[in-house]
Amino acid sequence: MDVVHAALDTGITHFDTAEIYGVNPDAATPSGIATAGRSEEFLGEGLDGHRDDVVIATKFAPRPSGLAWEPGQVSRRIREGCEASLRRLRTDRIDLYYPHWLDPEAPIDETLLTLADLVQEGKVIKVGCTHVENEGIDEAAETSVRLGAPAFVVTQVEWSLLTRRVETTVLPAGRRHHLGSIPYFALASGLLAGKYRKGEEYPAGSRIATMRYFAGFATDENFAYVDALTAFAEERGHSIIDLAIGWLLAHDDVCSVLTGATTADQVRANADAAGAWTLTAEEFAAVPRPGPRVGFIRIST
Repeated sequence: MDVVHAALDTGITHFDTAEIYGVNPDAATPSGIATAGRSEEFLGEGLDGHRDDVVIATKFAPRPSGLAWEPGQVSRRIREGCEASLRRLRTDRIDLYYPHWLDPEAPIDETLLTLADLVQEGKVIKVGCTHVENEGIDEAAETSVRLGAPAFVVTQVEWSLLTRRVETTVLPAGRRHHLGSIPYFALASGLLAGKYRKGEEYPAGSRIATMRYFAGFATDENFAYVDALTAFAEERGHSIIDLAIGWLLAHDDVCSVLTGATTADQVRANADAAGAWTLTAEEFAAVPRPGPRVGFIRIST
């Protein structure tokens, strides 16, 4: 609860979660989704008494991959997920609701029509998308017009100074259809917060130390680029966290930046950074650009 309360104290109003955060493989839903929804439960408890002061965003999981699609199945999964999230979050509405992934086999019509019904019922206010590429955003926008269903208003993307792929694969379509952008992993799991140093042992329990996906950030090229960014920020009286968050906020379509935190101190540091540096056009243009080998690499299993 300390993390949520610290966020409220600093003026943070956007809280993002998902039904699969805090998974318990033994706690499956009727459709077979393994989820305990612990993150939603903690958030609902932490926001008790503050519901009208915040924006709550959450995501529903797709149908199980081993289950063949049939008409109505996606709709049932969305409704099941929504009702369970509402209970865990202790609320009567979800301000921003996402498909965590769009179903690759089901027509998008079923997803959009079900979300439209939830909006009509007042259980969902706005809908967004994540893990959707340019073509998918185009299709969703065109389909929402054809159906008269609420359109996606934001796209949530993995985007940071170290992760730039979305600038060609997602954001162009988002901008064509006037979607806001919400970056996550804005600090590249701590690499853009000065949490890791080349040649030094990674902090115990940290993502890069314990999770193969995030270990893909720990390359010589990335460490060199982080050093260049750190020098750029410090020459201007700022930290690399100020730069990492300020750079994202300098994009016109960015409406919120998501940063994870496990302690109240981290929450406060991230919140301070969000208002610490409004980059001028000249500063934005002068930010060191990444080399061709900077970014995430997949670690083979």
